[in-house]
Amino acid sequence: MTAQEHTVCSPERGTVLVTGGTGFVGGHSVARLVSEGYRTRVTVRDSGQRDGVRAALRQAGVDPADRLEFAVADLGADRGWTEATDGVDHVLHHASPFPFTPPETEDELVLPARDGALRVVSAARRTGVPRVVMTSSYAAVGYTVKPGDHYTEEDWTDPDTVGLPAYHKSKVLAERAAWDHVRTHGGVELTVVNPTGVFGPQLTDRPSGSAGLVRLMLTGGMPVVPLMYFGVVDVRDVVDLHLRAMLHPKAAGERFIAVGGPSTSFLGMARILREHFPAAASVLPSAELTIEQVREAARSDPTLREAAVLDGRIPVISNDKARSVLGWNPRGVEETIVATAESQIRLGLSLPGEERAAV
Repeated sequence: MTAQEHTVCSPERGTVLVTGGTGFVGGHSVARLVSEGYRTRVTVRDSGQRDGVRAALRQAGVDPADRLEFAVADLGADRGWTEATDGVDHVLHHASPFPFTPPETEDELVLPARDGALRVVSAARRTGVPRVVMTSSYAAVGYTVKPGDHYTEEDWTDPDTVGLPAYHKSKVLAERAAWDHVRTHGGVELTVVNPTGVFGPQLTDRPSGSAGLVRLMLTGGMPVVPLMYFGVVDVRDVVDLHLRAMLHPKAAGERFIAVGGPSTSFLGMARILREHFPAAASVLPSAELTIEQVREAARSDPTLREAAVLDGRIPVISNDKARSVLGWNPRGVEETIVATAESQIRLGLSLPGEERAAV
């Protein structure tokens, strides 16, 4: 934990509810909060998920002592949310469905994302929680391309954008619904964090969607990559931004994009990995599909629709607002990608070149 990360928490600790604590961002949030002395209540869909949260804390080297508790609540049902938010001082709402394969219907993602956000915000309002900090996504900001390709918190993805993946649509509609609810009912402040692609150290051997791309590259699972530029941010910095947004008076009613630096591409990511992990050089991607090839392939391959929507453009994604308002200072892209790979190696990933050398 950096000196920067130690400075954002109030000396008066309280209780923080974390939804999605079994996920990538949520797991890091729980570790950070517990280590800072906050009592942390984590929502789980069933009691069996508690062990996964505790295992992630052990991997992070954090002893929760008596500062960790659990509440059973599901985004798809009303039951449990009032009890989950009762008596807490802050809510970090990270939970949202993220598919590893495209869903059969949009509603599989849209309904739990939108209705879950409304359940969390509504429960917080009923139980007197002052502010909810919600994790949305850059997917809700910059996936309707515009002239100049410069994107700030003022931009919104049009959910009717042709070819927009269901996940991206779910993030737009969930965030819109949360803002509409707060404007209509009042009684609770809302702050939203919109991360780009979240990479960084894993706390479990199950990689997140973004971190899984690094694993695929290092193991030869992506010999050719699509032409696509995207933002990268370190999960530790995403958590840091949430905590700043949780505490700063000027964060109320605001969106903050989380991005660590200029947009990179899959091929650019492979170059970083090749430089720092030469044992994997032979399996890392060195070829890139043209945008014409991406568009054609996306007709039958849903996993390429995101790249097709972005059309090979290089988005210029601003983090000026988070820096200037909240004093946020994220890590750079190269440091983040290297940290992602290093954590996977610590968790048992063997690089192909090292395997051959051992034979």
